[in-house]
Amino acid sequence: MVVIAGCVGMAVAVPEPGWVRWVLAGVALAGAASWVLAFLIGPAAWRLAGESAPLSAAERAQMTAAERVEAVNAARHTLIQAATGLVVIGGVAFTALGLWYTARTVETTQQGQITDRYTKAFEQLGSDKIEVRLGGIHALRFLSVDSPRDQEVVIDVLTTFVRSHDACALPSGQKTKSLPKQCTTTDPKALADLPYIRLGADVRAALSTASAMASNELIGNIRAVPDLSEVRFPRTDLRGLPLIGLNMSGADLRGADLTGADLTGTFLTDADLTGALGVNE
Repeated sequence: MVVIAGCVGMAVAVPEPGWVRWVLAGVALAGAASWVLAFLIGPAAWRLAGESAPLSAAERAQMTAAERVEAVNAARHTLIQAATGLVVIGGVAFTALGLWYTARTVETTQQGQITDRYTKAFEQLGSDKIEVRLGGIHALRFLSVDSPRDQEVVIDVLTTFVRSHDACALPSGQKTKSLPKQCTTTDPKALADLPYIRLGADVRAALSTASAMASNELIGNIRAVPDLSEVRFPRTDLRGLPLIGLNMSGADLRGADLTGADLTGTFLTDADLTGALGVNE
């Protein structure tokens, strides 16, 4: 409700603009129906009964009063039936408009809720706590199911998250010298002696979710291809991960363990797979 000041200084409650339109439409429809009904049971009924003009003395002498009343009543009965049909049709149309307006309102509300969920999930991805970030990833997964048209956006967010949290991504505040040796070592033999980097549960979940969406969903009749080109996973444990349909061209996968990883439909053009395990499985 919107509150405005009346001419006498009192606060007057006025409905929202949408409801104002519906109230005015209802009043107009009721007024129009009253005028039509008055016309039908009055002048129209007399004309339908054959009395387009006042009867002359000779015409009145030829008809009894009962006959005249019966003719007018029969005409009124016919017109009232027609008016009832019109009212029913008008009521159905008005109800249909009301349902359409309600559906639009519900749709707008749902879109607002989806936007709120997306904003909250995006904020969770920026958290310093891994469990909060993991919750944001799962929230995006559920959002993509409830709102298929947002799937492409969700995929973009997930791939951006993976890029910023790959094996060679620096935590905020750290310098280049803090990079893991796996990311700076160029000698394949020295790299093979280093331990595998274990990805966090949040990064693994983001990879799995993006892969699942790419393999199961079509967006605009085109299969979505999550862009993870030039992502860095040297000497990284990627065993058993679903990496289906990803674009990992130019990725740094030197010495990575891909044993059991599903690479179906994955683009590995120009990817560095030197010393990687499980690539040909």
